[in-house]
Amino acid sequence: MALLSQMEVKNLKLMSINLDNLRSLCNSVKVNNTGNGTDLIKRLINVPDSILDNFIKKQYDMLISERQELISDDELKQELEKVKEFSWGVVQGQLDQKIQTEYVRKIFKYDELLSRVKGNLHDDITSYVICTWYNHWTTVLIEEHIAQHPKVIPTLKKIKGIDIFFNGQPFDLKTTYLPREYPIKDAIKNPKNLAIWMYENQGEQRFGADNRLFVVLVDTKKPEDSWKLKRDFSTIFKEIDEFFNLSSVTKSDEIIFSFKGRTYTTVTKVLLITK
Repeated sequence: MALLSQMEVKNLKLMSINLDNLRSLCNSVKVNNTGNGTDLIKRLINVPDSILDNFIKKQYDMLISERQELISDDELKQELEKVKEFSWGVVQGQLDQKIQTEYVRKIFKYDELLSRVKGNLHDDITSYVICTWYNHWTTVLIEEHIAQHPKVIPTLKKIKGIDIFFNGQPFDLKTTYLPREYPIKDAIKNPKNLAIWMYENQGEQRFGADNRLFVVLVDTKKPEDSWKLKRDFSTIFKEIDEFFNLSSVTKSDEIIFSFKGRTYTTVTKVLLITK
């Protein structure tokens, strides 16, 4: 999508608030809180941006506090340090296919099936779950840190293609590793080309042309160890703060990319964190 107007962005911010919180916002600004979400958004559209943004930030801080009651940041970081190896075992998204082709349709005898499952599949699934768990919780800590930056407004509920608002524009936040096939020197020299490449090489089932803010991690000396960089939170948080402190969103952030014969225009920012 191209750059949006202030009113368009405000409407998206209101859409990213669940109904209960919309009613709370109505109460705080003395607006009628009856009706459905669409009714409330129409009544709240003229609320000053500062009031809306402060309300969202306050509610998001409460969500973080609820998570921290279950496990503190320090405890979560300690748990993530326990991961010693990062090997998927099974290609992401192809676990069922592996079970079908290598076990269900290939093995005839019950005892052999159990033996193979215990001997091989168990390890593959364990590795897969650990990698998925590690990526999830490191991403949670990174995204929570981004959402608390003064120039960032998070969403309070899932809304397709939008995780945060930065400098008055919506972005889908993507924290990822530099693709193995992409040259490190090229990524450092021209991050915008990297963004175009990632749009053009995304999976068809997960295709999207929404604005994206990529946080890309890479260990330049040992790319296979880039996963360890994702839990180096002191480095990552420092880079994130510097990026958002100094960055803005302008027309120059628009890119054009092609996918399946069609051309798209979108806005993208890239934060490349290296070691």
